[in-house]
Amino acid sequence: MSRKSEKKLIVALDVGTSKVTAIVGEVDGNGTVEVLGVGTHPSRGLRKGVVVNIESTVQSIQRAVEEAETKSGCQIHSVYTGITGSHIRSFNSHGVVPIREREVTALDLDRVIDAARAVAIPTDQKVLQILPQGFIIDKSEGIRDPVGMSGVRLEARVHIITGAANAAENIIKCIQRCNLEVDDMVLGQVASSYSVLSDDEKHLGVCLVDIGGGTTDIAVFTEGFIRHTAVIPIAGDQVTNDIAVHQRTPTQNAEEIKTRYACALASLADPEDSIEVPSVGDRPPRRLLRQSLAEVVQWRMDELLRLVQSELQHSGFENLIPAGLVLTGGSSRMHGVLDLAEQIFKTQVRLGVPQQVTGSEEVIGNPAYSTGIGLLMYGAVARNAVIPEPVGDVGVRGVLQRMKGWFQGNF
Repeated sequence: MSRKSEKKLIVALDVGTSKVTAIVGEVDGNGTVEVLGVGTHPSRGLRKGVVVNIESTVQSIQRAVEEAETKSGCQIHSVYTGITGSHIRSFNSHGVVPIREREVTALDLDRVIDAARAVAIPTDQKVLQILPQGFIIDKSEGIRDPVGMSGVRLEARVHIITGAANAAENIIKCIQRCNLEVDDMVLGQVASSYSVLSDDEKHLGVCLVDIGGGTTDIAVFTEGFIRHTAVIPIAGDQVTNDIAVHQRTPTQNAEEIKTRYACALASLADPEDSIEVPSVGDRPPRRLLRQSLAEVVQWRMDELLRLVQSELQHSGFENLIPAGLVLTGGSSRMHGVLDLAEQIFKTQVRLGVPQQVTGSEEVIGNPAYSTGIGLLMYGAVARNAVIPEPVGDVGVRGVLQRMKGWFQGNF
């Protein structure tokens, strides 16, 4: 990074299934994050969020980082990165400790978080993140920042996210082979929540659905805290594959058709409209009705959204999200997705795009960059660089900083 502003620069690296994105941001004196440069490159070495080819992943990361460095005029040394995949597990936990000096200190906060995460997890899993859900002092609930408060007994409720140890280590290994350090690793949908959800939504109750290339990531918030997370191994790539098989066209052409013409609700497609579909090999292209394409896409998107609904029902939060659903991620831009989701969930649904940052309009208004922008904002909070808290995390900034140090000590 350039020396003149190294302390204020934050770099996000979103290593996704379909693309790798590096975003360089700077925090100004008012606490606003400005995007200075963005680099993207097709992701060749991941499958459903998990590294399957280290060399290809390293090359994709290098290309994205080089482009971001060129556009921002900065040299990148460390990054905040995301993680997802069907190996991700999460659960809520609870810890209790006595307050030693009758007044809560940072040490007491560390102790109660340690008590909350002292639970048995499978040997092949590793704790990736611990997210506070609130504190209790002598039965007084709803406390966000207990430091400095008087009492005898301190309790903490936390959301613990674990993942396959080898999956996390492989991502870190790929990044380190690019001569970069990992500041912290954040669950993808947690990062996205920083850039697309409002305070009101998180307090009222909302479900964030991040539809990426390889996975669909879910996060449920109530009373300002994260309550449930899940990962579904179906997303935009399955839609692309369905189009390729049904329309008998190469995958790269199917991806372009999906981006330009796909509609997730057949009733919204013009029955008279047709599109040209390239054929395989030397065969001539064909013209097919756009409504026929929409029927294929709707079948897959309907399946995906009903899996999300099933996950919500299983979690017990289906009736606790009066703010409805917020869809984000690259595949959420598809025409008709919001309408289909409203039909299935019978609630309000909106498109989530990155907010509360300045810079590249193409990135800020694009849901495909929600995770990357969210990683920037997470990094700004963890570094205590953002003056106003971005999305209702008042009182947990110090915990984020301690969790960052704990993460670096465990990886």
